Amino acid sequence: MSTTNKVQLTGNLGNNPEVKIFENGSKVARFSMATKDEYKTRTGEKAEDTQWHFISAWGKMAEQIEAELKKGSFVSVEGRLTTRNYIDKNGQKKYVTEIVANEVTLKQKEN
Repeated sequence: MSTTNKVQLTGNLGNNPEVKIFENGSKVARFSMATKDEYKTRTGEKAEDTQWHFISAWGKMAEQIEAELKKGSFVSVEGRLTTRNYIDKNGQKKYVTEIVANEVTLKQKEN
């Protein structure tokens, strides 16, 4: 039995992408992205649920993001879900769940 790790999101950038270049020359772009679901409550009132996602992209995709995207851009992201960990400045182990993008497309908002 095979399994698939694939994520597709469409939403708005919450900030300008942050780009980092490593000593070996590889490049990563990171940004946050908001998605919004609209629904009706039990009483029939309209409600929204906004979720924030962390996105990273490497190599040529990072270069494209750096050149084309900014805070508020409406994009479609496709990639895989990953969890990584690090030790913070207080020595505590922290976990980050993010989407590693293999495709990011600037979209036009639908009216």
